Amino acid sequence: MPWPSRKRDKGAVADKKEPDAKIAKTEEETSDKEEEEKSTKPPSGGSKSGWKNWKKTKESDSSGEESKITYCHWLLKSEPESRLEKGVDVKFSIDDLKAQPNQTTFWDGVRNYQARNFLRAMKLGQQAFFYHSNCKEPGIVAIVKIVKEAYPDHTQFDQKDPHYDSSSRKENPKWSMVDVQFVRMTKRFIPLSEIKAHHLAHKADGGPLKNMMLFTRQRLSIQPLTQEEFDFVLSLEEEKPQ
Repeated sequence: MPWPSRKRDKGAVADKKEPDAKIAKTEEETSDKEEEEKSTKPPSGGSKSGWKNWKKTKESDSSGEESKITYCHWLLKSEPESRLEKGVDVKFSIDDLKAQPNQTTFWDGVRNYQARNFLRAMKLGQQAFFYHSNCKEPGIVAIVKIVKEAYPDHTQFDQKDPHYDSSSRKENPKWSMVDVQFVRMTKRFIPLSEIKAHHLAHKADGGPLKNMMLFTRQRLSIQPLTQEEFDFVLSLEEEKPQ
């Protein structure tokens, strides 16, 4: 049996010490308190050297033209620590995913329209970072892949589910979900504080994380990533923790 309401998205609750969480509703609708991330300054030379090292492995774009941003990877937030919502524990960690049959589950409970649209844009085989949110130390722990594209989220019709939506109709469902499957753990835990240090440095020098949605739209629990963002963050698993 699938775990109850594991990935929640209803006004994304902010992480306890950092700003992202795993619950969303439209930003305008949410009354959940917004999380302030620790404003970690990048260690001197640390972030920039990481960006320079990453650039060495990438070919420069010789076209000289600004191309339209294309998102082909994702970041999915889920809460690894117990938290009751309408009497239901919404905890769902990477270990919970690995314990599922075939290490696969549906990504239900998204109740933010933009996050839902991102779910609907996901394509079979695309990869995503599994991000532990709303916990003592938020960050990326694993990689998963999309194994079934968007279809109606059954929890919207379940009156016992904390994310039941009485306004949604089966003939025209409001909310969608996808199926994801565990691919592998990252070689090390990549904390939000470290990613933020690179983001701050890249805002100054034009690196790939300068517009990363983890910091520009931090309340969203489903976030798209460009190829450059995904590749850079993935490269951090090869570096020593800062």
